[in-house]
Amino acid sequence: MSVVGPFDADLVSQLPKGLKYIVYCGAGYDTIDVHACDQRQIRVSHTPVAVDDGTADIAVSLILACCRNLIAASDNLRAGRFRSGLLMGTDVQDKVLGIIGAGGIGRTLAKRMSGFDLKKIQYYNRHQLPKEVEEKYNLVYVDFETLLKTSDIISVNCPHTAETTHLLNYREFALMKRGVIIVNTARGKIINEAALVGALERGQVLSAGLDVFENEPVVHPGLLSHPRCVLLPHIGTYTNESQYKMEKLVLDNLVKAIEEDTLLTPVPEHKKYFGQ
Repeated sequence: MSVVGPFDADLVSQLPKGLKYIVYCGAGYDTIDVHACDQRQIRVSHTPVAVDDGTADIAVSLILACCRNLIAASDNLRAGRFRSGLLMGTDVQDKVLGIIGAGGIGRTLAKRMSGFDLKKIQYYNRHQLPKEVEEKYNLVYVDFETLLKTSDIISVNCPHTAETTHLLNYREFALMKRGVIIVNTARGKIINEAALVGALERGQVLSAGLDVFENEPVVHPGLLSHPRCVLLPHIGTYTNESQYKMEKLVLDNLVKAIEEDTLLTPVPEHKKYFGQ
């Protein structure tokens, strides 16, 4: 998509008439207009599961980096100041982690964070997970507003859709506990970056760890200049292992499409066409 741009309705309308499938290498497929593909009877697949480990690991890394001021500490050391002027960090233990979106990545994050002696791992999802899944991942379901008001650390792991654009906006930041830590490894447009910068400047948000941005590769200058922001260039799946798993799943989908006229991992909107 970085080469040809988004598969919007205009582009989809120009695709060859015989095209049946778009096999996408990535879990988030917000760059593809699935409705426009539907109009052309083009089915779309993506690569869930393959991205879970790498992305969850980055989320854990950002949580720890924000809690312990790791980037500032490293910069201090390199500048010859050692600990001089360095702000105190905060322990992860006994905190409430709120996960927005308990799909594959959100659940993997919960599994990773279960070893940190958190007070609670709560989540908000479009639909509550089955009890056995909640028990497996040590998850407690709460409504969205409760998650915002009671979480010490909030991790964004939901897909980007029209409904989740600016899901975290001025109102939502005002509802959060003072000193909350925000982590986003999902999609940048889920957070209004201007609202986040304001919340950081007021101290409502203590620290933000971001691997994704609203207008990539451009980053809001207020984030770039803020000392309590940990910023990464969208590297959630930027590992040899994650790339291999994603590319392997793309090839498996291609083979399935060619040989059996079906897809292994269609996007949720298209599962109905394959009896999934």
